[in-house]
Amino acid sequence: MSEINVMESERQGRYSPAEIELKWQARWDADAALYAAEEHSADKPKFYCIEMLPYPSGQLHMGHVRNYSIGDALARHMWMRGYNVLHPMGWDAFGLPAENAALKNNTPPREWTLANIAAMRKQMQRIGFSYDWATEVTTCLPEYYRWNQWFFLKMYEAGLAYRKKSKVNWCPECQTVLANEQVIDGRCWRHEDTVVEQRDLTQWFLRITKYADELLDGLDKLEGWPEKVRTMQRNWIGRSEGTLVDFAVEGRGKATAGPSTTATKDAASAQDDKSNVITVFTTRVDTIFGATSVQLAPEHAVAKAFASEDAALAAKIEELLEQQKRAREAGDVGAIEKHGVPTGRFAVNPFNGERVPIWVANYILADYGTGAIMSVPAHDERDFEFAEKYGLEVRRVIAAKGEEAPLPFTAEDDASLVDSGQWTGLGCEDAQRKMAAFAKANGFGTATVTYRLKDWGVSRQRYWGTPIPMVYCTKGHAGVEPGGVVAVPESALPVVLPEQVEITQQGGSPLGRIAEFVETTCPVCGGAARRETDTMDTFVDSSWYFYRYTDAKNAAAPFDSAKANYWFPIDQYIGGVEHAILHLIYSRFWTKVMRDLGLIKNDEPAERLFTQGMVIKDGAKMSKSKGNVVSPDSMISRYGADATRVYALFAVPPDKDLEWQEDGVAGVSRFLGRVHRLTMKYAGANASTAGDSTAGQELLRKLHQTIGKITQDFSGRWHFNTSIASIMILVNEIAARETAMDAGEVSGEVITQVFRGLTLLLAPFAPFLAAELWEQLGGEGAVFRAAWPVVDETLAREDEIEIPVQMNGKLTNVVKVPAGSDEATVKTAALADAKVAARIEGKTVVKVIVVPGKLVNLVVK
Repeated sequence: MSEINVMESERQGRYSPAEIELKWQARWDADAALYAAEEHSADKPKFYCIEMLPYPSGQLHMGHVRNYSIGDALARHMWMRGYNVLHPMGWDAFGLPAENAALKNNTPPREWTLANIAAMRKQMQRIGFSYDWATEVTTCLPEYYRWNQWFFLKMYEAGLAYRKKSKVNWCPECQTVLANEQVIDGRCWRHEDTVVEQRDLTQWFLRITKYADELLDGLDKLEGWPEKVRTMQRNWIGRSEGTLVDFAVEGRGKATAGPSTTATKDAASAQDDKSNVITVFTTRVDTIFGATSVQLAPEHAVAKAFASEDAALAAKIEELLEQQKRAREAGDVGAIEKHGVPTGRFAVNPFNGERVPIWVANYILADYGTGAIMSVPAHDERDFEFAEKYGLEVRRVIAAKGEEAPLPFTAEDDASLVDSGQWTGLGCEDAQRKMAAFAKANGFGTATVTYRLKDWGVSRQRYWGTPIPMVYCTKGHAGVEPGGVVAVPESALPVVLPEQVEITQQGGSPLGRIAEFVETTCPVCGGAARRETDTMDTFVDSSWYFYRYTDAKNAAAPFDSAKANYWFPIDQYIGGVEHAILHLIYSRFWTKVMRDLGLIKNDEPAERLFTQGMVIKDGAKMSKSKGNVVSPDSMISRYGADATRVYALFAVPPDKDLEWQEDGVAGVSRFLGRVHRLTMKYAGANASTAGDSTAGQELLRKLHQTIGKITQDFSGRWHFNTSIASIMILVNEIAARETAMDAGEVSGEVITQVFRGLTLLLAPFAPFLAAELWEQLGGEGAVFRAAWPVVDETLAREDEIEIPVQMNGKLTNVVKVPAGSDEATVKTAALADAKVAARIEGKTVVKVIVVPGKLVNLVVK
């Protein structure tokens, strides 16, 4: 060990994560500019990397650590690649848990939330995440939520925010309204055991449906998003092209049976009364001559009208409603056992004047489509099942070419209409166009496009949220009736939440009980007015927060457009797939609204999206509500932050679920200790001593192979688990040559290259240890600002490679040949191999197929 000019016993020491990590945390915390992005750099490419901001519940758990470790590794790598990186963090700070805590602990929501933020920020700093805290955003502070209110006013001006009475989703546990996207299998998204109720309330809505087509079409351009997320959004938007058709209700208004012209008049005359007409939406108007019943949701207006006149029928309809509720509780309304009741009433098919019976069915939902269907059993599987059960007529009106197909027959291609009046003989698509036009010309229907997506209900009967900036003028004035809506002027923003509030979660919003908040003056006439006491859905806060990161301290605007246009779209967004149809679809909508307001130029918020797997413990997703949380604090105290982070990245690929095993953290800690021991031992190698030993060449080869592997992993699918595994293999190679290095058989120059390269490769994953080793190796500046190592393909190339030899496609043996061997050399080596020669003895080699560098296949008879 003559080339190592340092006493091993003095330098090596024992790996002490706490000592090393606290040392570097103190240094990093003292340098406010350490992780700061540069202003609109012209000489560096930009990279905007963020993880979805957390709700400040009080403590991080390992699910958070895994998510943030992925983004942190990527941000550090991109700094080392020479990018101008923006890597911020903030807090989705409004929400129900703060009110629950206020009830439980008698602590005001603001105080509870800000204390939790301070605690979680401290945890993040201790773990070493590379956030620029100067860009921190906290959504519950007036300097942020005033811009929620500003956006609401802008949407109100543009006709995108409006108020109406509507049937809404009500969570009895939350005591508030939920958006459609917040109802999962009939239950509250926060309370998985609480069945959501339907209530009629006057609410504020955002007209997201105006952007339905653009939201749908834009998914095709989001090639950097997981297909699963795009599919979930397509299904949620649920675009369907079809026809609305009015069936007049016989015996109400002027509806009578008769030819189609009479039925047309009946449908038109019934339009004024919802109980006189049943409007159905169908994607297959070409099958309407096969309609043998009309079926209603139990809550349909016509069903209610019938029930009000017939107590026996009302009881049966109520039972159907109960069946729907039970199906929601079971979590799958689509799988409900189908039941229905005949009403004894009839509707008139406007295309042929035929009377069809009206049924009420439990599988028809009031909030889907029009809440009514025309039942065509011969050409719809669900309708066929219902008709078979209740003995309803099944009438074929679509026929395939050639042999008669069994029923139900649902195909459209190569099929045509039969027994369908003047449209008989037309192909299905042609008939759909012409029949929709006929319905429109005759006033009983029209071609239309429907969406599953509904306007976003944003009113919440809660305290801890953004106040909606509207007042209701008591006396009214020109253009506004008494009690009418008046917008708060922008100059009066923010409408600030009062801090001292009694929270009971009973009797509506707590704000309604605070006279000094509710009682105000009309900004137009100066007369008495009352404030809106609902607050905004907290998904409003998270729909645009990442724009605020680019200009977090701006007091004059939500953000500077020039700054946002430089950083957007986000280069890499990281978060859970559970947000696919909540946050992710709302944020896309918000981006398009801001674009139309002239604030930004981009159409989509993020170019690439990565959805990490969950952390599982005791068979369930790690969460505070399930009581299976593992605190990173306990892991850090035992093994260190680096070991905790590296395990979260190493255990499985980042897109797969991770089953938590503390033994794995302990194993990673031992590995890092080994890296520390070896690096400290050879940190004093004299880099000026040269040499070209076999051991040195082998170390350089493995180093550059590892550089190439990890560089590829960062550029592709983020196989951080295999990246870290390749670092472990490199360390094993180093340890295997420890004797050779001690004997001076490996030059100081090679030793220095190897350990500097190892440290740089480790830096995105274990930043504390990498910083310490970089300093000990004499590296200048922050390790994650050093240049990422570049693979030397010549050094990485193996002297020999292994080539599989197959016989008639089956593996026979593996032979070694010099790297870069030509086809003739590989062929000779394969045929000369003893095992291969024995297998082909007495046989004829018909052909030898050589795939250079890959395999040899012998075709033998």
